[in-house]
Amino acid sequence: MNIIVAKNAGFCFGVRRAVEAVYKQLERPGKVYTYGPIIHNPQVVEELKAKGVVIAEDLEHIEEGTIIIRSHGVPPHVYRLMKDKGLQVVDVTCPYVKRVHNLVSKYHSKGYQIVIVGEKEHPEVMGINGWCDNSAFVINDPEQVESLPHMAKACVVAQTTTSHQKWDAIVERLHSKVDQLEVFNTICNTTAVRQAEAEAIAKMVDVMLVIGGKNSSNTRKLYSICKAHCKKTFAIETAKDIEVNAIDPGDKVGITAGASTPDWIIKEVIDMVSQLNDEKTGSTLNGQRQDDTRISRGQAVQQEMQNEALESSNYDLKGGADKSAPAMENAVQQEQPEPEMPAMEDFEKTVVSLRPGQVVRGTILKITPEEVIVNLGYKSDGVLPISELTLIDHHTGEVKWHEGDPIDVQVVKIDDGEGNVLLARKSLERRLAWKELEEGFKSGREFKGICTEVVKGGVLADVNGIQAFVPASHLSTRYIEDLNSLVGTTLRLKILELDRRRNRVVASQKVILQEEEEARRKALWDSIQEGQVITGTVKRLTDFGAFVDIGGVDGLVHISDLSWGHIGHPREVVQENQTITVRVLSVDRERGRIALGYKQTLPQPWDNVGEKYHIGDVVTGKVVRLTHFGAFVELEPGVDGLVHISEVADRHVNRVADVLQVGQMVSVKILDVKPEQRRISLSIREALREQEEKEASEVEQLYQDDESLSVSLAELFPDKLRPKKLK
Repeated sequence: MNIIVAKNAGFCFGVRRAVEAVYKQLERPGKVYTYGPIIHNPQVVEELKAKGVVIAEDLEHIEEGTIIIRSHGVPPHVYRLMKDKGLQVVDVTCPYVKRVHNLVSKYHSKGYQIVIVGEKEHPEVMGINGWCDNSAFVINDPEQVESLPHMAKACVVAQTTTSHQKWDAIVERLHSKVDQLEVFNTICNTTAVRQAEAEAIAKMVDVMLVIGGKNSSNTRKLYSICKAHCKKTFAIETAKDIEVNAIDPGDKVGITAGASTPDWIIKEVIDMVSQLNDEKTGSTLNGQRQDDTRISRGQAVQQEMQNEALESSNYDLKGGADKSAPAMENAVQQEQPEPEMPAMEDFEKTVVSLRPGQVVRGTILKITPEEVIVNLGYKSDGVLPISELTLIDHHTGEVKWHEGDPIDVQVVKIDDGEGNVLLARKSLERRLAWKELEEGFKSGREFKGICTEVVKGGVLADVNGIQAFVPASHLSTRYIEDLNSLVGTTLRLKILELDRRRNRVVASQKVILQEEEEARRKALWDSIQEGQVITGTVKRLTDFGAFVDIGGVDGLVHISDLSWGHIGHPREVVQENQTITVRVLSVDRERGRIALGYKQTLPQPWDNVGEKYHIGDVVTGKVVRLTHFGAFVELEPGVDGLVHISEVADRHVNRVADVLQVGQMVSVKILDVKPEQRRISLSIREALREQEEKEASEVEQLYQDDESLSVSLAELFPDKLRPKKLK
């Protein structure tokens, strides 16, 4: 029996990162939650449950502790809710998924209709949809494109585990539905490699075993692909699910696994299949397998498929069919005629010499989910494990390295046992990062760092792979109440302390913000002039006015300069955080004071008083001030008129306060208007008299218009004119 194990079976980068984050968090005190099952594998989930991890399907009953966001990612409102509840958030969203979030958010904000190719109820798709306010069209079949409306512009992305065949078919049809289509193939490269490899193996075996959780989307896709080429394909979760009677001793058995399947389950399946072969053949291995009984992981493809299925499996791992090249060229190479070899002495002249520990520059030939092949100019290529390379930029979520890029690597072994040069880069990256930090520390350079977690006294930030501590007092020029709100954000940092020997870096964002504020203040003081009209933000209200930030410097708008009218408090005119336009009234550079005016940017109401108010008009106003000689009545904000004490009532009064009070609305008649002197004379008495005359005239006119309303004196005064009875 031959057992062929897919080289790319099991945990992908994102899943492994998520699971490791949970185990790391379990080492710390406090309750640990995962937002939904951390991966779609019940065995791993149960193991974590046994260690105390609680699966939270919602946040309603969680009040404290650490919650881990799984690799599928979540919508923005879930982040906000977690932070509002004061939870410590550990975000292990897969970088490839995070890139989809960024694309969807960016194009949604530009007015594009978002289209997601994937399973509508899958957590990853639901998370992606949340970044466009759940407005996306989610389709999982080319036929569903026909039901979509016509769109002026749209952006299409894919669930990372979508098959390339489905993606290509859907995108092709979308072009007929969208005038301007932005296409982003966001299928994970690991998924494409895994699916192509599974297809190639399924074409050459008698039995195919696909390991993975029943709820795993990528496992279901692997099963569908294998089933199309191998009738005896079985989906199993663990070794105990193997159909014993379906495997014969002479069968070739292929094994692959979904991205959520841990290595120990894959190993159990391999061992079980091997034991089945032993039991059915009765062979005795004495603790060691026969060469034809088990083939090491990944080598089976190379040994068994050179002249079989791959000739017809022309699949481009970067995104679709490619009829010009065989699939899985990283695992299998078609036999080619060997070129004529040059003389040995000529060959040796062109080959560089290498030694362990040497740092050399090479060129990336190929990137796979597990390793990077590097051309070193040596007689054999270099192999760099993917774990030794920072593939994803922490700040942008973009892939940093591509085929054809030059790269510096360190030689570990000249021969790794398979004829390749074993390479490393992690330590080199770390040395380069430390060197960059040291140079930046000396020069005062600014760095960008991702805030990774909240710790006692501040936060930790990842600066080029080096962990830096940022004290809470150095995060901002203003107090930050919830430090958890910074987790996952990019900080602008300057190094305050650096001790490479103790692996200690202390950084500050505050010093950068202070320097910028100081530069803005200096520029403002150098340029500001009286009479200047500028825009500012209301920062603080007091009883006597409003303080306005006009670019790093606060100026005061006195309450008397907020409105042309009478106000009791600044909040009647402006609110905190409101953006307003103000005029600079005075600048005192020695005392650092700036007087601003708000009403001075508004029209002066006295400018058109002569056009709006005329002698003889009766208008309504508000009593705003009482004096011993009369009352001032506001006709509109900034325009007051005087009612002399002799005109405040239709009778003689000794005190104005006996008949009027501040805030009272009254009708007044305009006696005189002098705009140039800003004076208006008013009369309440004349307004009352005019009102009485108007009412009497209306009653008289009413009787004249209707004779039926005429009555006699006897009818009006019946008691007085009734005849008296004789005694």
